[in-house]
Amino acid sequence: MSAIQLNVIKPSVNNMTARVFLRAANLDFSENDVYGQTRTPEYLARAPSHLTPMIETADLPKGALWESCAIMQYLCNKHGLDDFYPREPAARAMIDSAMFYLIGTFYPYLARATYPALNFPLYAGEVGCSDADAATKEIARQAAVAALAEPLEVFRTFYIGDKPFIGGAKPSIADIRLAATLEFLAAIDYALPDWAKAYMANIERALGPAYAEPAADVRGYISYVKSQRQ
Repeated sequence: MSAIQLNVIKPSVNNMTARVFLRAANLDFSENDVYGQTRTPEYLARAPSHLTPMIETADLPKGALWESCAIMQYLCNKHGLDDFYPREPAARAMIDSAMFYLIGTFYPYLARATYPALNFPLYAGEVGCSDADAATKEIARQAAVAALAEPLEVFRTFYIGDKPFIGGAKPSIADIRLAATLEFLAAIDYALPDWAKAYMANIERALGPAYAEPAADVRGYISYVKSQRQ
Protein backbone atom coordinates (compact mmCIF):
# COMPACT_ATOMS: atom_id res chain seq x y z
CA MET A 1 0.00 0.00 0.00
CA SER A 2 1.31 3.45 -0.92
CA ALA A 3 2.44 5.74 1.88
CA ILE A 4 0.26 8.58 0.57
CA GLN A 5 -3.23 8.46 -0.88
CA LEU A 6 -4.07 11.45 -3.03
CA ASN A 7 -7.77 12.15 -3.50
CA VAL A 8 -8.52 14.29 -6.54
CA ILE A 9 -11.06 15.63 -9.00
CA LYS A 10 -9.08 15.62 -12.22
CA PRO A 11 -10.45 18.65 -14.14
CA SER A 12 -9.45 21.02 -11.31
CA VAL A 13 -6.23 23.05 -11.47
CA ASN A 14 -6.01 22.96 -7.67
CA ASN A 15 -5.91 19.19 -7.99
CA MET A 16 -3.56 19.39 -10.95
CA THR A 17 -1.08 21.17 -8.68
CA ALA A 18 -0.87 18.27 -6.24
CA ARG A 19 -0.90 15.68 -9.02
CA VAL A 20 2.05 17.31 -10.80
CA PHE A 21 3.99 17.80 -7.59
CA LEU A 22 3.72 14.22 -6.34
CA ARG A 23 4.84 12.93 -9.73
CA ALA A 24 7.69 15.42 -10.06
CA ALA A 25 8.87 14.68 -6.50
CA ASN A 26 8.81 10.95 -7.25
CA LEU A 27 6.98 10.17 -4.02
CA ASP A 28 5.24 6.89 -3.28
CA PHE A 29 1.52 7.59 -3.66
CA SER A 30 -1.74 6.23 -5.00
CA GLU A 31 -4.33 8.41 -6.70
CA ASN A 32 -8.06 8.15 -6.06
CA ASP A 33 -10.57 10.00 -8.26
CA VAL A 34 -13.33 11.11 -5.88
CA TYR A 35 -15.53 12.94 -8.37
CA GLY A 36 -19.08 12.89 -7.01
CA GLN A 37 -17.98 11.47 -3.65
CA THR A 38 -16.80 14.47 -1.63
CA ARG A 39 -20.16 15.03 0.10
CA THR A 40 -20.56 11.41 1.16
CA PRO A 41 -20.42 10.57 4.88
CA GLU A 42 -17.30 8.48 4.27
CA TYR A 43 -15.39 11.36 2.68
CA LEU A 44 -16.65 13.97 5.12
CA ALA A 45 -15.51 11.83 8.03
CA ARG A 46 -11.96 12.18 6.72
CA ALA A 47 -12.21 15.70 5.28
CA PRO A 48 -15.11 17.74 6.70
CA SER A 49 -14.16 20.55 4.34
CA HIS A 50 -15.23 18.26 1.42
CA LEU A 51 -12.27 19.71 -0.50
CA THR A 52 -9.79 18.25 -2.95
CA PRO A 53 -6.94 17.72 -3.41
CA MET A 54 -6.67 15.85 -0.13
CA ILE A 55 -3.92 13.52 0.98
CA GLU A 56 -4.22 10.78 3.53
CA THR A 57 -1.18 9.49 5.40
CA ALA A 58 -0.74 8.04 8.85
CA ASP A 59 1.93 10.61 9.71
CA LEU A 60 -0.52 13.52 9.88
CA PRO A 61 -2.19 14.43 13.20
CA LYS A 62 -5.67 13.98 11.68
CA GLY A 63 -4.58 11.53 9.00
CA ALA A 64 -5.57 13.94 6.21
CA LEU A 65 -4.58 17.30 4.74
CA TRP A 66 -6.16 19.46 2.05
CA GLU A 67 -5.14 22.71 0.25
CA SER A 68 -2.67 22.17 -2.58
CA CYS A 69 0.01 24.56 -1.29
CA ALA A 70 -0.13 23.14 2.24
CA ILE A 71 0.20 19.62 0.82
CA MET A 72 3.30 20.58 -1.15
CA GLN A 73 4.87 22.45 1.77
CA TYR A 74 4.27 19.55 4.15
CA LEU A 75 5.68 16.92 1.82
CA CYS A 76 8.72 19.04 0.98
CA ASN A 77 9.43 19.55 4.67
CA LYS A 78 8.91 15.90 5.48
CA HIS A 79 11.03 14.52 2.66
CA GLY A 80 13.69 17.23 2.47
CA LEU A 81 12.75 18.31 -1.06
CA ASP A 82 14.86 21.45 -1.03
CA ASP A 83 14.94 21.77 -4.83
CA PHE A 84 11.21 22.45 -4.77
CA TYR A 85 11.07 24.36 -1.48
CA PRO A 86 14.46 25.71 -0.37
CA ARG A 87 15.20 25.98 3.33
CA GLU A 88 17.10 29.26 3.02
CA PRO A 89 14.71 31.82 4.60
CA ALA A 90 14.79 34.50 1.91
CA ALA A 91 14.33 32.05 -0.96
CA ARG A 92 11.51 30.31 0.89
CA ALA A 93 9.85 33.63 1.69
CA MET A 94 9.61 34.50 -2.00
CA ILE A 95 8.03 31.13 -2.79
CA ASP A 96 5.56 31.48 0.06
CA SER A 97 4.72 35.02 -0.98
CA ALA A 98 4.13 33.98 -4.60
CA MET A 99 1.75 31.22 -3.52
CA PHE A 100 -0.15 33.41 -1.07
CA TYR A 101 -0.43 36.18 -3.67
CA LEU A 102 -1.78 33.70 -6.18
CA ILE A 103 -4.33 32.26 -3.78
CA GLY A 104 -5.41 35.59 -2.33
CA THR A 105 -5.39 37.82 -5.40
CA PHE A 106 -4.88 36.11 -8.75
CA TYR A 107 -6.95 32.96 -8.28
CA PRO A 108 -10.16 34.71 -7.14
CA TYR A 109 -10.10 36.78 -10.35
CA LEU A 110 -9.39 33.67 -12.39
CA ALA A 111 -12.25 31.76 -10.76
CA ARG A 112 -14.72 34.57 -11.46
CA ALA A 113 -13.49 34.77 -15.06
CA THR A 114 -13.39 31.06 -15.91
CA TYR A 115 -15.73 29.09 -13.65
CA PRO A 116 -18.91 30.09 -15.54
CA ALA A 117 -17.33 28.87 -18.79
CA LEU A 118 -16.33 25.59 -17.13
CA ASN A 119 -19.71 24.93 -15.49
CA PHE A 120 -18.07 25.08 -12.04
CA PRO A 121 -20.01 26.52 -9.10
CA LEU A 122 -18.86 29.91 -7.86
CA TYR A 123 -18.37 30.84 -4.23
CA ALA A 124 -21.14 32.10 -2.00
CA GLY A 125 -21.62 35.85 -2.40
CA GLU A 126 -20.33 35.97 -5.98
CA VAL A 127 -22.54 37.68 -8.55
CA GLY A 128 -22.22 34.58 -10.70
CA CYS A 129 -24.17 32.42 -8.23
CA SER A 130 -26.72 35.10 -7.31
CA ASP A 131 -30.18 35.83 -8.73
CA ALA A 132 -28.74 38.58 -10.94
CA ASP A 133 -29.69 38.45 -14.60
CA ALA A 134 -27.35 36.98 -17.22
CA ALA A 135 -26.18 40.39 -18.44
CA THR A 136 -25.14 41.47 -14.93
CA LYS A 137 -23.31 38.20 -14.38
CA GLU A 138 -21.44 38.62 -17.64
CA ILE A 139 -20.42 42.17 -16.72
CA ALA A 140 -18.96 40.84 -13.47
CA ARG A 141 -17.15 38.06 -15.32
CA GLN A 142 -15.68 40.48 -17.85
CA ALA A 143 -14.49 42.72 -15.01
CA ALA A 144 -12.63 39.75 -13.56
CA VAL A 145 -11.06 38.99 -16.94
CA ALA A 146 -9.83 42.58 -17.16
CA ALA A 147 -8.40 42.38 -13.64
CA LEU A 148 -6.20 39.36 -14.43
CA ALA A 149 -3.51 41.33 -16.26
CA GLU A 150 -2.23 43.29 -13.25
CA PRO A 151 -1.41 40.38 -10.89
CA LEU A 152 -0.11 38.37 -13.82
CA GLU A 153 2.36 41.16 -14.53
CA VAL A 154 3.41 41.12 -10.87
CA PHE A 155 4.55 37.53 -11.33
CA ARG A 156 6.71 38.60 -14.27
CA THR A 157 8.28 41.69 -12.72
CA PHE A 158 8.58 40.71 -9.06
CA TYR A 159 8.58 36.95 -8.62
CA ILE A 160 10.24 35.76 -11.84
CA GLY A 161 12.23 38.71 -13.16
CA ASP A 162 15.19 37.63 -15.28
CA LYS A 163 15.07 34.02 -14.01
CA PRO A 164 13.31 31.17 -15.83
CA PHE A 165 11.20 30.32 -12.77
CA ILE A 166 10.05 31.72 -9.45
CA GLY A 167 12.37 29.14 -7.91
CA GLY A 168 15.32 30.32 -9.99
CA ALA A 169 16.97 27.80 -12.29
CA LYS A 170 14.47 25.05 -11.39
CA PRO A 171 10.70 25.05 -10.84
CA SER A 172 9.58 25.40 -7.23
CA ILE A 173 6.25 24.50 -5.68
CA ALA A 174 5.15 28.08 -6.43
CA ASP A 175 5.90 27.47 -10.11
CA ILE A 176 3.85 24.28 -10.12
CA ARG A 177 0.94 26.18 -8.56
CA LEU A 178 1.18 29.08 -11.01
CA ALA A 179 1.55 26.90 -14.10
CA ALA A 180 -1.44 24.77 -13.17
CA THR A 181 -3.50 27.91 -12.57
CA LEU A 182 -2.61 29.38 -15.94
CA GLU A 183 -3.95 26.25 -17.65
CA PHE A 184 -7.50 27.35 -16.83
CA LEU A 185 -7.18 30.53 -18.88
CA ALA A 186 -7.60 28.42 -22.02
CA ALA A 187 -11.25 28.06 -21.03
CA ILE A 188 -11.86 31.68 -22.00
CA ASP A 189 -9.21 31.85 -24.76
CA TYR A 190 -7.27 34.37 -22.69
CA ALA A 191 -4.30 35.74 -24.64
CA LEU A 192 -1.28 34.99 -22.47
CA PRO A 193 1.57 37.47 -22.91
CA ASP A 194 4.65 36.12 -24.67
CA TRP A 195 6.65 35.81 -21.45
CA ALA A 196 3.93 33.62 -19.93
CA LYS A 197 3.86 31.38 -22.99
CA ALA A 198 7.63 30.95 -22.73
CA TYR A 199 7.31 30.32 -19.00
CA MET A 200 4.74 27.58 -19.54
CA ALA A 201 6.91 25.95 -22.20
CA ASN A 202 9.86 26.00 -19.77
CA ILE A 203 7.71 24.38 -17.08
CA GLU A 204 6.63 21.59 -19.42
CA ARG A 205 10.20 20.91 -20.50
CA ALA A 206 11.53 20.95 -16.96
CA LEU A 207 8.85 18.71 -15.45
CA GLY A 208 8.26 16.47 -18.46
CA PRO A 209 5.90 13.51 -17.93
CA ALA A 210 5.11 14.64 -14.37
CA TYR A 211 3.35 17.66 -15.87
CA ALA A 212 2.00 16.08 -19.04
CA GLU A 213 -0.58 13.61 -17.66
CA PRO A 214 -2.34 15.96 -15.18
CA ALA A 215 -2.27 18.77 -17.76
CA ALA A 216 -3.85 16.48 -20.34
CA ASP A 217 -6.79 15.83 -18.01
CA VAL A 218 -7.40 19.55 -17.47
CA ARG A 219 -6.98 20.38 -21.16
CA GLY A 220 -9.25 17.52 -22.15
CA TYR A 221 -12.00 18.78 -19.87
CA ILE A 222 -11.64 22.33 -21.19
CA SER A 223 -11.85 21.06 -24.78
CA TYR A 224 -14.93 19.02 -23.93
CA VAL A 225 -16.72 21.97 -22.32
CA LYS A 226 -15.89 24.18 -25.30
CA SER A 227 -17.25 21.58 -27.71
CA GLN A 228 -20.54 21.49 -25.78
CA ARG A 229 -20.95 25.24 -26.25
CA GLN A 230 -20.67 25.05 -30.02
